[in-house]
Amino acid sequence: MHGSDSHTQGDAVEVVNRNGTSPVLLLCEHASSNIPARYDGLGLREADRLSHAVWDPGARAVALHMSNALNAPVVASRVSRLVYDCNRPPEAASAMPEKSELVEVPGNFRLSAEDRQERVDTVYVPFCRTVSEVIQARKDAGQETILVTMHSFTPVYFGQHRAVEIGILHDDDSRLADAMLAAAPALPHRRVERNEPYGPADGVTHSLKLHGLAHGLANVMIEIRNDLVATPEQEEAMAEEMLTLLRPALAALAAEGGPDA
Repeated sequence: MHGSDSHTQGDAVEVVNRNGTSPVLLLCEHASSNIPARYDGLGLREADRLSHAVWDPGARAVALHMSNALNAPVVASRVSRLVYDCNRPPEAASAMPEKSELVEVPGNFRLSAEDRQERVDTVYVPFCRTVSEVIQARKDAGQETILVTMHSFTPVYFGQHRAVEIGILHDDDSRLADAMLAAAPALPHRRVERNEPYGPADGVTHSLKLHGLAHGLANVMIEIRNDLVATPEQEEAMAEEMLTLLRPALAALAAEGGPDA
């Protein structure tokens, strides 16, 4: 497996296949359910400890399968999104939410400025720095980079069932998303939608803007309904489905002269 050179950057960040030769760089901001001991479980109820509020089930596994198939690097957070959501800027309330859907997070109540800064410094900054280092190293090597962020979402949100199965999200640069959506008929059994179940107005494109748009990189955010990646077999099958959308999209971008055309 290409990811055999997986290693960590301290406690906050995991890098898999750093030197992968694919143009794709995979990010997984909500890869982990780990709550470091210093946060005392954030006071979560046991029933909520592994809920979708804590992490994105299946997202890291799908990303690793895609990494192996493409020979692509992965940068993943190793800390729960409830400690710090690496897809949110420090000033956003949702970066350290007091409540996520129906899940109360007592350990995030009335955080002091010092508490918030500690999490920024130990979780968000190392993640962003690592992503920037990987992008810069690829640029220095003359290697093209296309940013793909991997997420999963819950089938039921505030009591409402979500029919969408695959979301293809973008901010101002829709080139890669457009090309992936054009390939969606290759998955006739799937409901694939643009900017669902979230979109830019929901604040979910922070990574795309910070790591993609700011560097002039073609970028996309993939959201997978998590009941479709509930087993290892489903995770592997879903990775193949994502590649069914991504590979022709990459070819389409290349045919147009590359992501900077």
